[in-house]
Amino acid sequence: MSRTEEVAKLYQQYVMPTYTRTGIVLVRGKGIKAYDIEGKEYLDFFPGWAVSGLGHCHPEVVSAIREQVRKMLHVSNNYYNELQADLARKIAEHSFDGKVFFCNSGAEAVEGAIKLARKFGSPKRYEIITLEKSFHGRTMATISATAQPKYQEGFSPLLSGFTYAPFNEMDAVRAKITERTVAIMLIISK
Repeated sequence: MSRTEEVAKLYQQYVMPTYTRTGIVLVRGKGIKAYDIEGKEYLDFFPGWAVSGLGHCHPEVVSAIREQVRKMLHVSNNYYNELQADLARKIAEHSFDGKVFFCNSGAEAVEGAIKLARKFGSPKRYEIITLEKSFHGRTMATISATAQPKYQEGFSPLLSGFTYAPFNEMDAVRAKITERTVAIMLIISK
């Protein structure tokens, strides 16, 4: 049995099958190249959900991480952090006049956007239009927003307040707008 097969077997036994995995075990990366457990080299064109957009192990990123973990690995949101405050200022200065919500995942970001939209429209405007073939995440709200039954199966009843329209058909989207509509959410996946 190959090392790849051994790891795949551990996944089959101990990890929930929530993702479709490619049959390789990545163990390291450098720049645009990734290497598997068998020693095979790959060109990695996947930015890791925006985590590794600069490639694997970019020297400046590695240096910044090393410097920070020598000082402190984690600062809870219960405390102020100088670097987080500075980053929020830079984001606001380069994007919009407002405040930043830091979160841990795309699903949490989408969940935050759903809550923000509903709070803005409360109590009368709460419905959000999403598009067919969308994928918004794996929380209850984001699965409810996702217009793909294959992701929703087994999680009924879904949260109410989501309406689905065909992708790239603006007339269909407009037809779904009512006095209860607070937002149109666009995140597309396969």
